[in-house]
Amino acid sequence: SLPSSTMALLCDVLVKEVSELTGYDRVMVYKFHEDEHGEVISEYRTPDMEPYLGLHYPATDIPQASRFLFLKNRVRMICDCLATPVKVIQGKKWAQPLSLGGSILRAPHGCHALYMANMGSIASLVMAVTINEDEDEVKSDPSTGKRLWGLVVCHHTSSRFIPFPLRYACELLVQVFGIQINKEVELAAQIRESHILRIQTVLCDMLLRDSPVAIVTQSPNVMDLVKCDGAALYYKGQVWLLGITPTEEQIKNVTQWLLKYHGSTKGLSTDSLMEAGYPGASELGDAVCGMAAVRISSKDVLFWFRSHTAKEIKWGGAKHDPVDSDDGRK
Repeated sequence: SLPSSTMALLCDVLVKEVSELTGYDRVMVYKFHEDEHGEVISEYRTPDMEPYLGLHYPATDIPQASRFLFLKNRVRMICDCLATPVKVIQGKKWAQPLSLGGSILRAPHGCHALYMANMGSIASLVMAVTINEDEDEVKSDPSTGKRLWGLVVCHHTSSRFIPFPLRYACELLVQVFGIQINKEVELAAQIRESHILRIQTVLCDMLLRDSPVAIVTQSPNVMDLVKCDGAALYYKGQVWLLGITPTEEQIKNVTQWLLKYHGSTKGLSTDSLMEAGYPGASELGDAVCGMAAVRISSKDVLFWFRSHTAKEIKWGGAKHDPVDSDDGRK
């Protein structure tokens, strides 16, 4: 979701302050979403720079290996991506290769240097924004209890070096920003949990009164419980639809497939019906992609649907393909 007004203001103040401190042509706040793709949610730039605000980038643009390094070494500066790298010669007495993962002096990977040059960015400064990990968060650093919320990314069209005292001042500024973001994230989570519990109570009461149809025909309904584009109820052979959904006939087909192949479970949640093995997924088009389904009885099913993300947002960077995945080695 897009940042709240408070979070948006925090981001806008940060990029302006970092720009004034460092003099970079462009400063951005880059936020990671739940599916690991990134979005530029705030930007401060010189008038001649192409705007990146609002662009989304696939998760593979910043792979897991790079994100892990940002948790260990939270500031990364590249003074000149076109400079010839200086070879590091290791002493013969060391049997194992020396890891430069924690060094700010290491040269950028050739692919990343080329990526920067193609963007017209010769120099960069990137600082990690970390917040407290969730209780069920697995993509975090256990040693610090932190997870990567996003990055503050600075670009410059010519070579640029920022001395350590100034880098350290920016790092402290980003740390304070991270603390404020953490408060906003925790507050939003509490509000969301309270809202869900309230809706849950009303919907459960409808089910207990043996009127399941009310959860899709009255207010609040099941779409208020889950962020989705549509919902459907298959009950006693009939179908009720809300929002963007498959047709009634398609809902019946999905129900039969679900009961046949997932009948031993309470339900199914998937980002892609095609990847889940549903044979009729291609007939649903991009309007319906992800699905969550819960059996409310042995033969009755409640559905939530989400549309294809690529149809809703503007992608930047490398050509985005939903089948691309991060192997964690890049």
